[in-house]
Amino acid sequence: MTRLDQQIAFLNEADKLKSVLRATTLADGSRRENSAEHSWHLTLYALVLADQAGPDVDINRVLKMLILHDLVEIDAGDNPIFGNVDVAAMAAQETIAADRIFGLLPEDIAENLRPIWEEFEAAETSTAQFAKALDRFQPPMLNLASGGGSWTEYDVTEDMIAARVGTKIERGAPGLWHYAKARISAFFEQA
Repeated sequence: MTRLDQQIAFLNEADKLKSVLRATTLADGSRRENSAEHSWHLTLYALVLADQAGPDVDINRVLKMLILHDLVEIDAGDNPIFGNVDVAAMAAQETIAADRIFGLLPEDIAENLRPIWEEFEAAETSTAQFAKALDRFQPPMLNLASGGGSWTEYDVTEDMIAARVGTKIERGAPGLWHYAKARISAFFEQA
C-alpha cells in the first residue's frame, strides 16, 4: 500500500464510527446520537467552552483528543456510562481496537495520533482532564434538553450522575460541573 492508500484506508475505517449508536439521544429526543456525531459535537463544545479550561490546557490538543477518543468504538462499541460494564474488559477491548485502527495509518502519523488517544484515556494531564470533562458534560446537557433522555431508560438517579460523571467534570472543568449540577438537581426535583 502507498502512504495515501493507508491514509484513505484509515479515513474510510473511521467512517464506521457513524454507525455506532450511543445511549444518549439528540437534544430534540428524535433518535440516538452516533459516536461520530458525539465526537464532532465535543470538538464544538471545546471551541465554545474553551474559556472554562484552566490556563495550562492546550485547546488544540483537546480538539485532537476529542475527534480521536471514540475511534476505538468501531471495534469495541459504545459502553453507556450508566450501563453495567466490566471496566477492565472494556479497556482491554479498546486497546486492541486502538492497535488495529491506528495501525492502519502510516507509522509516522500513527506515532503522532496514538499518544493523543492514550493521553485522553489516562486523563492525567490538565489538557486530558478538560477533554474528559467535556466528554462527560455533553451527555447530561443532551439529556436535560431531551427531557431526561437515556436517564429514564437506565433508571439514573441524581446521585449516580454525581458519582459517575460529576467527579470527572469537576476535576477538569469545575465551572461546568457547577452549571450542570444545578440544572440536574432542578430536573430531579421536578421529576
